Amino acid sequence: MTGNEDAMTSVDRQPGPARGRYGALVVFLGLTLGVGTLGSIATASNVATWYAALTQPSFAPPNWIFAPVWTTLYIFMAVAAWRVWRISGTRSRPLALFAAQLVLNCAWSFIFFAAHRIGAALAELVVLLALVAWTTLSFGRIDRMAGWLFVPYLAWSIFAAVLNAEIWRLN
Repeated sequence: MTGNEDAMTSVDRQPGPARGRYGALVVFLGLTLGVGTLGSIATASNVATWYAALTQPSFAPPNWIFAPVWTTLYIFMAVAAWRVWRISGTRSRPLALFAAQLVLNCAWSFIFFAAHRIGAALAELVVLLALVAWTTLSFGRIDRMAGWLFVPYLAWSIFAAVLNAEIWRLN
């Protein structure tokens, strides 16, 4: 057994109802999906108008792909955070990183879509990408599965940065 498995076992053996532990998962899901919903407020009204008028790179995915991808990523992020919370508790550096990257994740939508600031959004996205990478590593040190659950988000964030940079260059 690794240290992570020992930690998980001790947390799982704590007294108290299982629904309390799984109730926290619902909170993490609500938080991350809520951030996604908030970001979509800035996005939805601008996709068919402003964003559609931009020159897009050849590798830009169709608009319909973003909602299912982001929903899946937010679910993975929530499960990862919940797994880390079960081991480290609420007041830990990895969960602080998680919260910070959630704030920047939401802010990007408002900078890019609502404010139409493509370059500023790219600069913000570089900082977000660093936080996502740091969160991925921090989560992985505490719980290997939590780290792996963050990898798709890290990969998508890298793709988003490349897409954002190319849209900025083209427009």
